[in-house]
Amino acid sequence: MKIETFALERWMTTWETQVEYDIAESGILPMTMNDLLDLLPEGEREGTLAGLLDTRLGYSEAPGSLELRSLLAATYLDTGPDEILVTTGAIEANFLAFNTLLDPGDHVVAVYPAYQQLYSVPRAIGCDVSLWQLRPENGFRYDIAELESLLRPDTKLIVVNTPHNPTGSMLSADDLARVHALAAERGCWVMCDEAYRWLDVPGGDVLAPPVRDLGGQAISVGTFSKPFGLPGLRIGWLAAPADIVARCWWMRDYITLSPGKLNDALAVLAFRNRDRIVERTRGIVVANLATAEQWFAEHADIASWTPPRGGLLALLRYELDIPSSELADR
Repeated sequence: MKIETFALERWMTTWETQVEYDIAESGILPMTMNDLLDLLPEGEREGTLAGLLDTRLGYSEAPGSLELRSLLAATYLDTGPDEILVTTGAIEANFLAFNTLLDPGDHVVAVYPAYQQLYSVPRAIGCDVSLWQLRPENGFRYDIAELESLLRPDTKLIVVNTPHNPTGSMLSADDLARVHALAAERGCWVMCDEAYRWLDVPGGDVLAPPVRDLGGQAISVGTFSKPFGLPGLRIGWLAAPADIVARCWWMRDYITLSPGKLNDALAVLAFRNRDRIVERTRGIVVANLATAEQWFAEHADIASWTPPRGGLLALLRYELDIPSSELADR
């Protein structure tokens, strides 16, 4: 496979360890190990820490531990642990799904702008990729009529992302159901990158259910990075029909093989305390939204934004005579 440079990741790698304030990061302030352990009921911290320190660092269960897969499966309708594959972040889940579902010459419709992987990997496979544009003139709303115009008889996959990176736009439950129905009519798949699942914002839109809950040829991808502030665990997952999970697992045998054993154990600890962790994330979002609103009000002569409807991100527009790539490097 020959693939184009992942421009965003290269740029972020250049700068993320050199700046005092990182406003380009797509996640939340990461938790510490102490933060995680502090979530435990009084009296359990010492025993849990001792158990982690006593963990034998052999290979973990290749698809992820049954305990973790069962916890994740319980957040979807009619889904069992054999329909969950634990991966090295959502990025691996996306990569495995693309390479399992797609062949050269297939047609793919992918939301845009987006995390570059969502359209670059299908292109690298040899697919014909049509971009479903979210446009500033309509507040970056998903236009279902435009999606319909892009679909073809040979469309194999529709790729969506909600809450959306980088605009903070949302697919409503009704619109997600329409996307799913359009795919079903054509016999194609829908894959939704749900990296910002659980993250509604005050005054925003109601979160749609995961696309996997709609059944059929639907795949949901999740991560511990964004909603939980745990990117260092490098734990993600995909929820899909069992045969697709099995095929993705077979492919993963050639690359990462299995999640890290300690990572899996810490993910279980985190997920059992999901509500409290998401509450922490929402608290940070509320405070930062207020800061952003004040900043944009004070700098309306040079910058504007569309406030996010969900997730952690918003896309700004500036009125300066300088390319964005040059401005970002200053």
